[in-house]
Amino acid sequence: VQLQASGGGLVQAGGSLRLSCAASGRAFRTYTVAWFRQAPGKEREFVTAIDSSGGNTRPADSVKGRFTISRDNGKNTVYLNMNSLKPEDTAVYYCAARLGVVITTLSRDYGFWGQGTLVTISS
Repeated sequence: VQLQASGGGLVQAGGSLRLSCAASGRAFRTYTVAWFRQAPGKEREFVTAIDSSGGNTRPADSVKGRFTISRDNGKNTVYLNMNSLKPEDTAVYYCAARLGVVITTLSRDYGFWGQGTLVTISS
């Protein structure tokens, strides 16, 4: 599966953004999809994920209550709705996919990655 992330931009603190991860391939519904992010000078970190059915999600504590992941398997797309954005959310956001229903938080478990989209939050 090939992934393409989009939707990043510059937003003021407290604002909202929606990222999209568009996938190619007819088997998209069999993949669990996650969002990771990497801030300058920091390691890549897990943000949230959604299982292949869309029935289970697992947000990181840092985004719980602010970020929501969803998917539309008919459109081969996963969305990340980000609200109440903070300057510390500034990072390049990557979507990633792994075959199967199990959500993991480790980047090494995801074999397919999009190119990343930059999110910048100004204070």
